[in-house]
Amino acid sequence: MKLLAIETATPGSSVALAEGRKVVAYTSLVSRTGHSRFLVPAIDFCFDQVGWSPEDIDGVAVDIGPGLYTGMRVGIATAQALGATLGIPVVPVSSLDALAFDAATRRRHIWAVIDVRRGELAVAAYRPVPGGVVRDGGMELVDLDGFRALLDSDPADTLVVGDTSVLTETVLQGLHRVKLGRPPYPSARAVAELAAGRLERDEVPPPDDLRPLYLRDPDVTINWEKIRQAGPWG
Repeated sequence: MKLLAIETATPGSSVALAEGRKVVAYTSLVSRTGHSRFLVPAIDFCFDQVGWSPEDIDGVAVDIGPGLYTGMRVGIATAQALGATLGIPVVPVSSLDALAFDAATRRRHIWAVIDVRRGELAVAAYRPVPGGVVRDGGMELVDLDGFRALLDSDPADTLVVGDTSVLTETVLQGLHRVKLGRPPYPSARAVAELAAGRLERDEVPPPDDLRPLYLRDPDVTINWEKIRQAGPWG
């Protein structure tokens, strides 16, 4: 099974090609605004590295968020276009799941954190298990004080990964069980491996169900009602 994996939901954009569970090509770029300029050349680069063509792949995996609005839309639109053109499944993966999967820990409870701006964080808790992680509960949208309360109420030794640079000293003060770790961004490598397992288990949603995972209204919205009232020429 050959997979193309796309990660553009965060500033750490990346693309990977995988055969089975093995990544055979990978490239990345850290930029808050360069997702669209990065993605297509990165896909071409990875195909060139292994001598594959798009017709060789059996599926596309894509990070659907939470994360940056524009980045998510770029990645999902590209994945959907490839899936429709090639007639192959598109597998959604959450950025929080990918972060936790890549976390360097064997025993600590994991909190994955994505900065979604407006002073809010998308967070989720995970426990390590052989071969990966299992999410404890759902994804939440919290402010810094809310995240501190979640960490303070967690009785386990904890590893926080993701956008830890936004966590102020006040958030972590006195939380001696909490450690900051890596990775800072989800990677297409983790997206590929998580998607491979879901493809093997046939856990693939219908194409029309593929949506960005915002956890809130996006920063940019379109007032369709106002447009309809204004008429076709505004």
